[in-house]
Amino acid sequence: MPVVTKKYQVTIPKDVREALGIKAGDEVVFVREGDRYVLMKLTDLLKEFAEITRDIDETIEEVRQGLARGIGRSLRELEGGE
Repeated sequence: MPVVTKKYQVTIPKDVREALGIKAGDEVVFVREGDRYVLMKLTDLLKEFAEITRDIDETIEEVRQGLARGIGRSLRELEGGE
């Protein structure tokens, strides 16, 4: 079991390093999830963030397209069409 040193350092156990793909020199982050923290490689966190922002961009584009269709429909109705 890892122990916190006087300098507040902890050795990451080998099985955890291997499971997370952590190698010497990798940057890691601690991500808060509710009442606990999760250790992640920084590159993995950045990949997750990129996926989230891509999803947001796609959602924003879908909303824009929906608004454009709705506005177009409303204008046609005002002009007496449809």
